[in-house]
Amino acid sequence: MLNSIMKLFLPKDRIFYQLFEEVASKVLEMARKLRELMHEPDHDKRSAIASQIEELEHVNDDLTHKIFTELGRNFITPFDREDIHYLASALDDIADYIHASSKKIKFYKVNPNEQGMQKFADLIVAGAEHINIAVHELRNMKNLRQITESLVKINSIENQADDIFDMSIERLFEMEPDAKEVIKKREIYQVLEIATDKCEDAANVIESIIVKYA
Repeated sequence: MLNSIMKLFLPKDRIFYQLFEEVASKVLEMARKLRELMHEPDHDKRSAIASQIEELEHVNDDLTHKIFTELGRNFITPFDREDIHYLASALDDIADYIHASSKKIKFYKVNPNEQGMQKFADLIVAGAEHINIAVHELRNMKNLRQITESLVKINSIENQADDIFDMSIERLFEMEPDAKEVIKKREIYQVLEIATDKCEDAANVIESIIVKYA
């Protein structure tokens, strides 16, 4: 009853949903660009893709700032102000670590042709795809099964990422003779792994929202 009454007072344009959907779409676009970068053998072309990712990250920052601005401007929000803040921050974190991954690959001049890095890129894309699905379904919360399935898959992706990280680091120490390359690649793997962790963090926030309001 209370939820039904509150819905009458929600802004007609649903600005928060619109902004969250735009952010989730940008995060997915960044993830796909990262995967493209991982499969690009040419250093100059990789640098160009990294610059595109950086531009998308700036757009995402602007959208996130708009969410926080609207949060300070609107008294009535579609769900808890705290959850809006948590979700905006969680999505921004994914974008930040995708950007950090591409930035380190460019800065260290590492050729990311290793199976482990490319698998991480695939997992980050999959995580971003499911985050995008779940965020778009928040607008109406009519398809809770689809949201839940996406959240479960994100959790599975994070578990796979942990395994790939362990195997990749083990292989790196066994196969890479150059100590400097070990340090650089290990740092890249760490940032990639954090990106998958951030997808799970965003999924946990979405789960909290649907438990409260569905």
